[in-house]
Amino acid sequence: MSKAKGAIVVDKEKCKGCEVCITACPHQVIGMTSTVNAKGYRVASMVLPEACTGCTNCALVCPDGVISVYRLKAASVA
Repeated sequence: MSKAKGAIVVDKEKCKGCEVCITACPHQVIGMTSTVNAKGYRVASMVLPEACTGCTNCALVCPDGVISVYRLKAASVA
């Protein structure tokens, strides 16, 4: 059986740093950057990319819709 592998992309200029996506992630994949965007907000970013399954929880709870989720099926090793 193959395991789903995911990745997220955050529109850093539109993110307001509300951190709702961090609590919604069941695998603690998301954290806040130490740098700020043009509006002065720290933004969400993948801090543990290898743990992302592409579940879409983060994108569903984002109030500004700035997170895109991508899913790939990892090749199973026989």
